[in-house]
Amino acid sequence: MKSDDIRMNLATEEYLMNNVDISEPCLLLYIQKPCVIIGRNQNAYEEINFDYLRHNDIVLTRRTSGGGAVYDDLGNMSFSFVTKKDVTHFGDYHGATQPILKALQKMGAKEVEVRGRNDLFVEGKKFSGNAMYTKNDRSYSHGTLMFDVDLSVLTKVLNVPQEKIDSKATKSVRKSVTNIKPYLSDEYQQLSTKEFRDQLLCHIYDVDNIEEIQEKEIKLMAEDQRKINQLYQSRYANDQWIYGEAPNYQWTKRKRFENVGIVELRFSVAKGKITEAQITGDFFGEEDIAGLEKQLIGLPYNEELRQHFQGVEVAKYIHQLTNEQFVSLLFN
Repeated sequence: MKSDDIRMNLATEEYLMNNVDISEPCLLLYIQKPCVIIGRNQNAYEEINFDYLRHNDIVLTRRTSGGGAVYDDLGNMSFSFVTKKDVTHFGDYHGATQPILKALQKMGAKEVEVRGRNDLFVEGKKFSGNAMYTKNDRSYSHGTLMFDVDLSVLTKVLNVPQEKIDSKATKSVRKSVTNIKPYLSDEYQQLSTKEFRDQLLCHIYDVDNIEEIQEKEIKLMAEDQRKINQLYQSRYANDQWIYGEAPNYQWTKRKRFENVGIVELRFSVAKGKITEAQITGDFFGEEDIAGLEKQLIGLPYNEELRQHFQGVEVAKYIHQLTNEQFVSLLFN
């Protein structure tokens, strides 16, 4: 199955992990449109610049494995190895990524190496982040491989505005990153990402052309696709999975607005919904601020909240503050 939607690709990956014949390792390679993928134990709001994400139509999802947030676009190639649990030891990223490293070395990137906990580096810069997931008798190790990613977008969408947040979620550690393309031999400098993928496969399987390994491809039937679509809907495109799976957290946001004064929001989020809210500041208002606080309780902390406040007159509670300013303060 060919898809450039990260959510469908992750659903396919999970389905194959649970159902494919793994008498020999299964390798998946996929390329997707701009997206951010957060780790299993992360809080999306600590990792992502949501204004930039929304205005640039970047897809957000959560994966089942741990680790940090990553940005992909059509210049990235993701890979995944599905194996028997006893073949791949959990946490052995050096062993899991050896086929990729050896292929890249054959293509001219001689200095590639595993460094730190789970990253691939070239000449001191990260070009691949990896994670593992184990279930029943199977494991998969998957990662990104930055070939020709727009690094300017990466730094913007993963550049989170600094606000006070108290959370037990896993934080991403930012590192100096690069694309692997400039480190490859001259013959690979004009390749598209798909052509790079095919060349990498040829080196992994030690063949001269991609047609020689096409017989090894897994063919998905209509029933397979139906079950993959179910995973797509129930997990990877599901807001409850993306936002609600984050550990509980508390947030404080404070801003001075012209002609309004200082507005400070303190709120708690559990399972993706606001459970407590307090609004303080030196602003004026016709209505008791407790009325606005109550309206926040129980709302999902995602785009639905923005829609809810289209029908609320915030200025009654905080004089001259617009609905958009209030919602922006919640998210920014």
